[in-house]
Amino acid sequence: MLIRISIVFLMLSFSLLAQEARASFAKGAYAVFEKAECRSCHNSDGVAAGTRLLFPEGEVSPDRIEAFGRSLVNLVERLDPAKSLLLEKPTKRVGHVGGERIKPGSPEEATVRAWIDQLTKLSGDELAKALQYREEEESGGGRPAPRVELRRLTHSQYNQTVKDLLGDGSRPADRFPPEDFVNGFRNQIQAQSLSPLLIEGYSEAAEKIAQSALRGGDTRGLIGCKAASPACRTKFVKDFGLKAFRRPLDAGEQKRYEALFSAEKEFLKGAQLVIEAMLQSSNFLFRLEDTSDPKWKPYATASRLSYGLWDTMPDADLFAAAEKGQLSTPKGVEAQVRRMMDHPRAKQALNEFVGQWLRFDRILTASKDRRKHPSFTRETAVAMTEEAKLFVNDLVWNDKNFMELFTAPYGYVNGELASIYGVPAPAQEFGKVNFPAASERAGILGQALFLASTAKPDESSPTARGLFIREQFLCQHVPDPPAGVNTNLPPFSADRPQTNRERLSEHVTNPGCAACHSLIDPIGFGFEKFDAVGARRDKFVLTSPGRTREDRGKTIKAWELEIDSTGFVAGVASSQFSSPEKLGAVLGQSTQCQECIAKQYFRYTYGRTETAADRPIIRKMTDDFRRSQFRFKELILSLMLSRETPGGTVHAARNYQSR
Repeated sequence: MLIRISIVFLMLSFSLLAQEARASFAKGAYAVFEKAECRSCHNSDGVAAGTRLLFPEGEVSPDRIEAFGRSLVNLVERLDPAKSLLLEKPTKRVGHVGGERIKPGSPEEATVRAWIDQLTKLSGDELAKALQYREEEESGGGRPAPRVELRRLTHSQYNQTVKDLLGDGSRPADRFPPEDFVNGFRNQIQAQSLSPLLIEGYSEAAEKIAQSALRGGDTRGLIGCKAASPACRTKFVKDFGLKAFRRPLDAGEQKRYEALFSAEKEFLKGAQLVIEAMLQSSNFLFRLEDTSDPKWKPYATASRLSYGLWDTMPDADLFAAAEKGQLSTPKGVEAQVRRMMDHPRAKQALNEFVGQWLRFDRILTASKDRRKHPSFTRETAVAMTEEAKLFVNDLVWNDKNFMELFTAPYGYVNGELASIYGVPAPAQEFGKVNFPAASERAGILGQALFLASTAKPDESSPTARGLFIREQFLCQHVPDPPAGVNTNLPPFSADRPQTNRERLSEHVTNPGCAACHSLIDPIGFGFEKFDAVGARRDKFVLTSPGRTREDRGKTIKAWELEIDSTGFVAGVASSQFSSPEKLGAVLGQSTQCQECIAKQYFRYTYGRTETAADRPIIRKMTDDFRRSQFRFKELILSLMLSRETPGGTVHAARNYQSR
């Protein structure tokens, strides 16, 4: 009898748990979706970012999760629940880029179906509230943007700042520990901690820069007065402090640095000591992004504009605008932004953004198989980056349609690039050259920089090329491969010569690979007519090397295989292509690509990835970009005029005390 009661009790408990799972989205369907890893694609940076299913991000309350669950009613067929996309897609009964995530007929499918049945019963106010969730998410969900007050100078900004502040062009930051790429850029807040090696580098650099600044006397006029008097000392500390800290010194700072100055009997040595100390202060090494102090706020705005537009400290006009209160209105800020965009420093700063976005570092550190590509040298790599800079600068500063980044039928060629492109070398170094129609090149995708930097030393890499396009031009994050997965392709076999497409076929048949590689490999296949340095080829050539000591280095046999260069971008409508030119046309018209350009500039300028609270800013930037017929200068202006504060609190400054 006792056993029978226990069994009944257990059955009742399981029944109650099942009912609770059905009633609670978090414990039921949500848990199923999380286990199926649906979130990895259905997020703001995922390959399914353009769909109606986006999982809430960050720390989400239980109420928000339930609200998200109810919002899925827009993926439900109320008259025929079994045909709902919320059920049909993950079970792959209909086409699904992510493949089968939930097994048909499984308990997990039953749980999702139970939730769908609940959603079909929503009506009236409940239904209206469920549909309101998406609108709230699009507007930021009422959550504040992360806030930052300080950002460390990047190595590029350090070099430019000491040059403008002291005339020192020795680029001392080039000897600092290298900066890591995070979120696609080197200037991200989360990676701006201070290591002991970096602190030591700052100290050594400050000493050398200060010595150089006054070596041979005040030849640059840094002191600002001729007489070695207390009044001159006070003036130097005040004037130099304003420039070094990008804001006026407070009374305590002024007194402290004057005391340091007067500790040296020799006047110039006292000034040198002040320079050295200020260059090691956190007030120099970290720049103001925002502050609640009203007397410093205009200077924070000036600093934000100067480092955003020029990659260096404010100039005299910007300091004057801050002092006069001219940066407190959108009109005043716009006047400064337009002035600053016309300055040569803006071009130099844009090159820094472009170099990181397009990952110049990869080609500048690349090596190519000398047997296959003997003409590839360091100079060739530099030429590839130079072409890209000239190309982008022409689009931006001559107010052209920036989406021609993908469609322009020309490049900027020197002798080395001409041999890769198969065109005559122009009379002028890096002259503008139209690509022959038969080359099927267009835009950045047809240029050697992209094609060579996304290739292996000896061969093209469809996977790397597809991944680059997903991440850099569509802003979609593809998950890393599972731990322990062998990412090497099957070795070449003389008994069965295969093209890259054939060798990569395992990515489609292996379930552990297919989910991600089906998103990237088909893109890369469209570039297979271009080799590891970006030269065009009509056949895929395989060679079999000698196998004995006497034959080593000799070619025993060669095969010429047909190239299938058809490709597509999963998740992008009508995206079938077979060349850089054709994919460029697709991306040039893609709303996802247009928004991604806005996102990339936001990430670089703000030093962080966007959050849900930033969606209105990103949307406005993209809208302004489109309304201007894709003038990049208007995109810059839109971001700089944003009333939102760049975000993400920097804690590293707390570990580096002012000196």
